[in-house]
Amino acid sequence: MTYVLITGAASDVAVRLRKLLKSAYPRIRWSDIRPAADLGPEDEFVLADLGDPAVLAGLVAGVDSIVHLGGFTIDGEWEKVLNVNIDGVFRLFDAAYRAGVQRVVFASSNHAVGFYERTQRIGVDVTVRPDSRYGLAKAFGEAAGAYYADKHGLRVTCIRIGFVHDIPLDPRRISIWTSPDDLMQLIRIGLEHPDIHYEIFYGVSDNTASWYDNGRAYAFGYKPTGNSEVFRDQVLAEHRNVAVNPIAERFQGGPFASFEYDADKAGN
Repeated sequence: MTYVLITGAASDVAVRLRKLLKSAYPRIRWSDIRPAADLGPEDEFVLADLGDPAVLAGLVAGVDSIVHLGGFTIDGEWEKVLNVNIDGVFRLFDAAYRAGVQRVVFASSNHAVGFYERTQRIGVDVTVRPDSRYGLAKAFGEAAGAYYADKHGLRVTCIRIGFVHDIPLDPRRISIWTSPDDLMQLIRIGLEHPDIHYEIFYGVSDNTASWYDNGRAYAFGYKPTGNSEVFRDQVLAEHRNVAVNPIAERFQGGPFASFEYDADKAGN
């Protein structure tokens, strides 16, 4: 029986996956820096700051797999991104290796490649092009996962999550939407497939408008059931009069790419 540690237990993604994860894995240790309100007294929960090495060592002890959903989830000041999403991720991978953990599923992001234009369809073999400090940290996390897989034999799956929700909430997310059921499929592949060494998958459903070639996920048995196209008319109608930023509309990362963007200044 797989004993799974899930960080970021209070995050929106964890809440949306909670029932699915508990159905698949009877032994789960949940953890976050803040309480997760929807967990019951029967659930194992550890309030923990991943910045404390001693706390982290105790947190990973005894589990054989980790799903790392924790972290700073928006772009922000460098020090916060550095402390949580870079130093924290490195410490987590290192603690996992030293504790004999077998597998890690790392919640990466579409923002690791957010500066590809929307006219492009990309696979997982492209050069990372982060659209933000947040995306830069996710690219680092993918590299850290590769290092611990190749150097120490940890089995690592990085999922470049698009947008997890019941429906896409704006036109950009029609291309990057993933249903909770489909994301759960990808997590299970990372935790259970016998041939995983190091892989990157896109955390998206079978969207007609997808910008991603998710062939690697399909090669490992991914069979998404969701398609954002069924929500297109509703989403476009709701955003018919919403002003758009031309830079955000140009790049896959949307507002993460347009925030602080000045590469088109005269003389560049």
